[in-house]
Amino acid sequence: MSIEQFIENEVKTNDVLLFMKGTPQFPQCGFSGQVVQILDHVGVGYKGLNVLESADLRDGIKTYSNWPTIPQLYVKGEFVGGCDIIREMFQAGELQSLLAEKGVIAAPASA
Repeated sequence: MSIEQFIENEVKTNDVLLFMKGTPQFPQCGFSGQVVQILDHVGVGYKGLNVLESADLRDGIKTYSNWPTIPQLYVKGEFVGGCDIIREMFQAGELQSLLAEKGVIAAPASA
């Protein structure tokens, strides 16, 4: 299986997928750590793939997404963004709305 096929398969078979440096339990860069904290805070289940384990994966995901930086978040096969975008979306409530729209987490109860 080529790295492109591996990435495509992971993106398609995981509802929420984070390509990151390190693991969700042990992020190895501040940007990956911020996205992990956000995902943990909103309570969504996700898979983290450590790009530091493979140069092919690290380079392949940048080519796949046409996005130069790590971390990269995918929801239901769709590239959402990197750390800054995810943080801004979270602060604006847009990330939670996107996850709810995609059926990944329940929409928050209205007050």
